[in-house]
Amino acid sequence: MPITPTYFQQAMPAISRPSDAPPTSTTASPIPPTRTHHFPSPKLRLHLEDLNHEGTSIFLSNIKASEDLPQQIQTVLNLLYTPSCPRPGTRSVTLILRQYNGLAYTTGTDLDDDHKEIHINLDYILRVGAERARHEVLGIICHELVHCFQWNARGSCPGGLVEGMADYVRLNAGLAARHWKQEAEGEWDAGYQHTGFFLQWLESRFGDGTVRRLNGCLREGGYDEGRVFGECCRGRRVGELWREYREELQRRGEGASGTEKGRTIPTDTPPKHGDA
Repeated sequence: MPITPTYFQQAMPAISRPSDAPPTSTTASPIPPTRTHHFPSPKLRLHLEDLNHEGTSIFLSNIKASEDLPQQIQTVLNLLYTPSCPRPGTRSVTLILRQYNGLAYTTGTDLDDDHKEIHINLDYILRVGAERARHEVLGIICHELVHCFQWNARGSCPGGLVEGMADYVRLNAGLAARHWKQEAEGEWDAGYQHTGFFLQWLESRFGDGTVRRLNGCLREGGYDEGRVFGECCRGRRVGELWREYREELQRRGEGASGTEKGRTIPTDTPPKHGDA
């Protein structure tokens, strides 16, 4: 008789339990959001390139794609939009598990950019291992789904803000990576959780919906930093806010570390030609 993966023998939530990622003073995730609104979902597809790869087995034993992907989409959309907000016309999302030189990335298809593909490296899933797979893989999927639905000023938005918004959503989905560390080294738009934690601070500083409004300001082309942050942060300049944020972290003893510890390995770089 075929063996039924452990996952399908028990009910599991779409968002990992707190025990999946023990909180610390610098990596604690906000409480996962209530999915207040149910948004229309695009067509979802799953493509497994190699059923014999152990990473595929780990994925299938820990992720129930037919439930987890729709629920993560609802989390992403609830954090980025209200029902009345205009949203990108994403028509389908295909999750592709394969081997390539990288971790994960999102792209539009050759047919139409409204059809998205999320590629995740099977070798990375294997390196994560079965014990941590559910929390980490859901976190990656959540991050990449943001790229399927966020605005980016028609391609003119800085990559650091695009990636920071994706990790802001992952953080608020309760799926922060275990190694994340809140710090303020360098510039605000360095990307990933470095910027994600800063966006979370802006949300606390200027009230619920601040990051949602930032995303909305990126709907039109021609990124204008002063306009975007001025409209969403009461006329303040982002450089001034970054200095305030850094000073607050320093007072709390969580300032610039001077190291790369706690930084996310960039995930959203498609393989170069010939490396796929």
